[in-house]
Order: sequence, then C-alpha cells, then structure tokens
Amino acid sequence: MVERTGGLRPPFLFILLFCVQTVVLAQPEVIGLAPVDHTATTVDGRARVVGEVSTKLRVFGSNLTRSTWLSFAKRPDVKGAPCNDWRKSEPFPLLTEEFSDTVALVSVTVKLLEQGEVYFLCVKAEDDPLEPWFYQGNSTSLQLTTEAEEVESTLLPLWLQVIFIIILLSLSGLFSGLNLGLMALDPTELKIVQNVGNEKEREYARKIAPLRVHGNLLLCTLLLGNVLVNNTLTILLDDLSSGLIAVIGATAGIVIFGEIVPQSVCSRHGLAVGARTIWITKFFMFLTLPVAYPISKVLDWVLGQEIGTVYSREKLLELMKMQHQFQEIEKHEINIISGALELRQKTVTDIMTPSEQCFMLDIEAILDFDTMSEIMKQGFTRIPVYEGERDNITALLFVKDLAFVDPDDCTPLKTIIKFYNHQLTWTFADTTLDVMLEEFRKGHSHMAFVQRVNSEGEGDPFYEMIGVVTLEDVIEEIIKAEIVDETDIYIDNKFQNKVPNRRALQDFSAFRPADEKPKISPQLMLASYQYMATSIDLFKPELISETVLRRMLQQDVVVDLKVKVEQKDSTSNNIYTNGKPADYFVLILQGRVEVRAGKEGLTYETGPFTHFGEAAIVASGRRASALSTLSAASTSSFAFPIPLPKRIVNQPQIGISSSQSLVYVPDYSVRAVTDVQYIRIRRAHYMAARQATLLERQPRTPASSESEDIFGKEWAKANKQHGSHKSSSHSLHKGSNPSLSPENHVFLTPGSHPSLSPGAQPPILPAALQRGSGRSDKNAMAENVPLLTRDSPNSSANGSRVDLDVESGRTPNGEAQPSPGAADSADSSVDISKETAC
Repeated sequence: MVERTGGLRPPFLFILLFCVQTVVLAQPEVIGLAPVDHTATTVDGRARVVGEVSTKLRVFGSNLTRSTWLSFAKRPDVKGAPCNDWRKSEPFPLLTEEFSDTVALVSVTVKLLEQGEVYFLCVKAEDDPLEPWFYQGNSTSLQLTTEAEEVESTLLPLWLQVIFIIILLSLSGLFSGLNLGLMALDPTELKIVQNVGNEKEREYARKIAPLRVHGNLLLCTLLLGNVLVNNTLTILLDDLSSGLIAVIGATAGIVIFGEIVPQSVCSRHGLAVGARTIWITKFFMFLTLPVAYPISKVLDWVLGQEIGTVYSREKLLELMKMQHQFQEIEKHEINIISGALELRQKTVTDIMTPSEQCFMLDIEAILDFDTMSEIMKQGFTRIPVYEGERDNITALLFVKDLAFVDPDDCTPLKTIIKFYNHQLTWTFADTTLDVMLEEFRKGHSHMAFVQRVNSEGEGDPFYEMIGVVTLEDVIEEIIKAEIVDETDIYIDNKFQNKVPNRRALQDFSAFRPADEKPKISPQLMLASYQYMATSIDLFKPELISETVLRRMLQQDVVVDLKVKVEQKDSTSNNIYTNGKPADYFVLILQGRVEVRAGKEGLTYETGPFTHFGEAAIVASGRRASALSTLSAASTSSFAFPIPLPKRIVNQPQIGISSSQSLVYVPDYSVRAVTDVQYIRIRRAHYMAARQATLLERQPRTPASSESEDIFGKEWAKANKQHGSHKSSSHSLHKGSNPSLSPENHVFLTPGSHPSLSPGAQPPILPAALQRGSGRSDKNAMAENVPLLTRDSPNSSANGSRVDLDVESGRTPNGEAQPSPGAADSADSSVDISKETAC
C-alpha cells in the first residue's frame, strides 16, 4: 500500500485528508431530547412519551439541517457507531417550525416498550437510503421511554348514566317541591282542608295527614333525600365530562329542574303532588330512617311539638280583608266577621246612647192619652223610668206592658212598673262589647244602663248613669251597619244623622175624644177628696159640704203639665211666679215641684199632696162676715156671711185707702221639674162652691129641692164670670188697671201678720178694702179682711211655668161690684193657657 501511494505527491494527500475530515466534521450531532406536549414527561433525565401516540420533542445539538432525520434503536452502542441494523422505529424528520442549527422540533410516534426497555437515538444527515445511521451515545438525555396511554373509564355505560341522571333530576325536583308543598301545609291548615275542602282536597289531606303529624321526621327525610340525589347527580355528570363542565351542568340541572320548576308547581298544587307521590316519600322515610329518626327526635325535644300557624285577631282580620280582592267573600260578610272580631276591643261607651238623648218617663207620670200617645210616637219597646233626676233610673217599662191599660183610666205608671217589676241590668263604662253581648244572651234584659264612678268635686264618689246600651246597638256594631226600622228618626244616635225621607211621627189625636179633659184615677180622686176635706181648712165640711166638694172635684179642675227636657229650666214651667198675681188654689197630685221663696231664694222640692195659694181664693173686696147664716139679700154680692177658719178671720186690720184693690201676689215661685198633675181651683169657682154650700143648707120646699141643681147653677155663673175676666186681661197687662200698680198695693212687713214667719217675704195686699165711697167707717172697721196666709208646711218644690192672665174682678154670680170704678172691684186671676206641655 505504501508502495502504491508512495509515488503520490504530498499536496494531493493533504487535500484528500482535509476532505475526509470535513465530511466527518459536518455530520449532525444531537446532545439531548426534551418533551414539549403535556402527554410527555421527563423521568430520571429520560423523556417519556405515550406509546402509539404522536408526541413532540425538542431536539438540542449542532450542525442540524432541515434534512436531518432521527430514529430509535433498542440496542445501545457508542457514539458514532452505525445502527442501520438495530433501528426499531420509523425515521422522523425535523420540523421546520422553530428551527435552527442547534434547536429543532420533532414529532415522534413509537411503539409501546416492554417494562424496563429504552430507546436509543440514531441520526443521519440526509434523506438517502444509502446514508448511514449513527448512534448518538448512551447518555440518559438521549434515551426515550414509553408508557401506556391512560384510558378514562366510566362507572356505568353511557346510556345507563343518562337514564340515572334523568331519574335523579326528577327525584331532586320531587324532594324540593314536597319540602315546600308538604311542609307549608301545617297541621292547622291541613285540618281546615280536611273539614271544609272539596272532595278531592279532603282525600288528599287524609293521605298526607299521617305523615304530616311527624313533621320533623318528614322534614329530615325530604332534606336527606334531596342532598343524596343532588350529590349523586354531580358525581355522574363529572364521570361523563371534565370537572368544569360537570360543575356547570350539575348546577344548571339542579337549579332549573330540581328547584325552580318543582317549587313553582308544588307551591300551588303541593297537596295533590304530595298525595300522589306518598309512596315515594314513605320509601325514602324507611330508607333514611336510621339517620332521620334520631335527628327528628332531637328537633322535637329542642323545638317542641309543632303547633301550626295561629293567627291573632289583627292578622285574621287582615286576612279576611285580603280575601275580598279575590271575590271569595262579599264585603258585607267581611264587615260582619270584622265586627265580631273587634267586639273585645270596644267598650259600651263607644256605642251607647247618652242619657240626654234617651226618652224616659217620670215615675210619677199618669198613663193617660197624652202619655201613651207620646210612648207610641217614640216607637221604643223599652222605656227607662226615673224618679226625681233623670240619672236615677228605678224601673223599666215595656210597651207590651200597656196592652191592658186604658188611657181613660189614667193609671199611674207606678202601678204598672210595680206589677211587672222588670229587672234592671247595669254595666260599667269600660265593659267590652263581647262581655255585654254575653250578658244580653242570658235573657235577663236586652237593655242595660251604663254607669261610671263620678269622683269630681267634693264628697264621696258615686255611681252616675251616663247612657243606655241595647242588644240592637251591639248587633249593629257586629254587622257594621245601622238597623233602621219604621219608627227610627236617626240613623245613628252618636252623630244624630236623621233618616232621609222619614215621614213625620204618627199623630194619634184622631183617637182623642173631642171633650177629653185631664183625668185621674178613682183611687187618686178619693184620696184627694179626703185630703182636702180633712187637712185643708178652706175645704172642710163647715165651709164646703161633702157633696159640693165631691162635685167640684168632678169638674174641669185637674191640670196635666208636661215638662220638656229642653225647657226644664224655663219659666214656662211655673205654676206660681214670684210677684205675678194669681187667683187659684193648687194641690199637687203627682210629680215633683221646686219652691223658691223669699228674697233669699230659699229652694226646696216637694211632691204629691202639697198645696199652695189658699189666700188666693179667699181674698175679696169686702170683709167676710163671721156669721154662720146667709141673709137672702146677700146672695147677689160678695158680702154674704161666710164662716172662715179662725186663723184667717182673726187677723189684724190694716188701713188701706179706697183707691187700692185686693190682689193675691205670691212671694214665691213654684216650678215643675217633672211632669206634674195637680188640682187647680180658681177663686170664682171656690166662691161658687161656697155659695152652693150655703144655698144647699137653707131650708127649701121638697119640690124645689128635687128640681133645682144649686151647684150646677153656681158653677155656671163662676165659669161665666171667669170668661169675662179673660176678656179684660189684655188691658190689665198693658197697665190700664190702676189697682195693679205698685203704689196701689200694701206690703206687709215681716212679723206684722200672724201667718208670716220673721224673715219671710211679706205678701202684697190691695189697699182698697172698702167697696164704695158711701160706706161708714164703722162698717169698714167691723169687717174681717181675709189676708194672705202661709201654705201647708210641707209645701215644696217642683214646678212648671204657666202663662198667667190677670183678670178683672167680678162677683161669684158674674155681676160687677157696685163701686165707683171698675178698678176698685178688680180681682186678679191666673189662666193656664197651655195646661199640657210636652
């Protein structure tokens, strides 16, 4: 060989060596591999890829070209050794992306090696089949291992998982809906549905009731079932997809199909859904019993037994009002319910009729035509009866009690109320309406009198009657409406609103007899007769015979005075007025009067069988003689001898001029404070009775005694005289009669008259006691002048004002006195123009 080459030139050898070196030095060289994909990893410095899966690796080296190829062999060898025979993989070219002569990318797909096997890297420079492959060495950075691909396995087959997901969503919705539907039906509402629901609702309620009794156990079962189903659903969804998708899918499915849809349905149809799925609930109750039962017992012990919804009065009332919006209950029905619920919140003072507005009767009233007509006009079935003051209620009158009462009998009201003796019901002002209704239901009375404790002013507190409450008032408060009947004037008593288009009160005057006069009962008439004949001197038998007195009381001498509440303090209720002339005697039969006497205004009250004005009927223009017989010539004048009582006859004489007239002017006032019935006898009538008594006692022939009505004639003369007195009253009121002027009166000073007590107001006497100018002083001094005397000691108060007319004086037979002037013989009299005031 040397010999052969020995003849070569040295430059040629040098060039050949350089070329060989250049070829060797230009060979690509790889110094390491690094995984790029997430599926590839590095383990102990070696790159690990998934077998049979394309994986990108990053190649680090030198002299890398785009034509460089890589491959792997299973057998190791030194760097630069050929590996054409040991390659076990396909060749992989370098990728053009991110390429440089030192770093490049390559995508490899190798077979899965056995456990412990390793791939070794081989490289060639050109894509030429004749180009040799060279080992890159045994460094771990140049080695490659494989692992099997992780295949994701599912718990169940896909179709079965889909079926389970649908079932779980349904159960989740069912538990959520039942939790709202069944637990919202508390035991109270469930009992209501069982009792008053329709047929289907009752059936559903009967099925649910046994489970609903164990409320805490049912609650625990539903909640545990709902949580179990929702968790299982989340696991299945996560098995089918990645974590984020599973979370989104589970949330959307549970919220929409497990909460919103079922709760919206069960909130309206929970009873039906719960009844039709009761077997599912029972199954889960049995399934969760080991966990749910202990928890439910703990809840029962801690929270107590479930009571259910309980509504207060205010909430129940508001609930009823809200039902009107759905037209389930009519407005008037709601008013009735609300009125019944509010009874306990209101007191009797809220609905009572004040005592000032109540129609009442005085216990002294007489059930005559006027009284009974007024009762019928008012239209009340129960009428309070008072004694004295209106707040002193003593009895109760039912209109039906008057069924057997004849107005012509003038029956005293006392007789009726004493016979029936109705029970009075009293209540306090703070009594609630429910208590009052219960009291009315007992049947004792349908009217109660409201009283309160009055502690105002000095003295001890006392009970004061302030109003009346009836069963009708309570019923009106319940129904929230006013009950108006055909006799009501006002819609309500509180605001005094009148009933529109109400016709006027019935007028019962058509039933009144044309000649009706005030009447008294026979018993009261007999009592009056006995009292006057035995206790009043002017009417004792020596002055007025029993026959004449009895007939006089049968005449039109009874007066009924009705006192209206609004005119109670008015002077129109006066029987006598201080300083106003009067010519009549009064005997109070029934009622109460108030007497105000003297300048001091001493006031007291009195009642039946009190008399006033004795001096008014005996005062005359001439002195009455003390003779016991009557001369025939004296029958035509006042100068007939009349035996007067000693206390009237034996009185001192007072010098009075002939220009003065005799007038009875009381120094006291008598005013009615209640309805009063009294006997009124005028001076003319009294003189007629005296005249009739004297004529009756004169000896007469049998024929004349049988045919002559002495009393009737004398009474007719008195009526005629009284009528003529009325005709002259107008001029007297105007002051045309000088006898009534103050200067023509004689005033007695206190103590100057035996019938006046010291300090009392002296009476006013006319100064002209002498009749005519041609009479002697002897005759004038011999006359006993009847002066004003004190009335009965028990005279007292309670009166009503009457209108007075001063009349001209005339004789009992209607003839004028023989005197120079009409003023000398004028007498004063009083006319009650309105005897019955209401």
